[in-house]
Amino acid sequence: MTIEQTLAIIKPDAVKNKNMGSILSKIEKNDFTIIQAFMIQLTKEEAGDFYHAHKDKPFFDDLTNFMSSGQVMIMILEKENAVVEWRNLMGATDPAKAEAGTIRADFAKSIDENSVHGSDSIDSAVEEITFFFEINDDIEELES
Repeated sequence: MTIEQTLAIIKPDAVKNKNMGSILSKIEKNDFTIIQAFMIQLTKEEAGDFYHAHKDKPFFDDLTNFMSSGQVMIMILEKENAVVEWRNLMGATDPAKAEAGTIRADFAKSIDENSVHGSDSIDSAVEEITFFFEINDDIEELES
């Protein structure tokens, strides 16, 4: 296996509900390294640009409103098989279907307010990381 990077976002619901520390603890306990992180409140336009792949879906407006409704924490996570491992730790999008011990099972309230975001592939990770962070050598290596 190779070391990968993935994008992780702690969403407005988790920040507002003061679950950020517990989520960060789960990240560290699962041997992820947080390479970079920052807090931001996205504008509706920035949220729309980030979630552009969903622009024609019926939930797009609700998604961009939600993602711009409060502070989020944007992170680059790194470890072996990071994309799959982060998605496993997040749990199913619908917290009612998420396995016990996953972030969404523990903290999410609904399919809409589901606490965290993660890249769904290496290609998405590269695109999403470059959306929020300057391109660096580590990201470029993911593309090869």
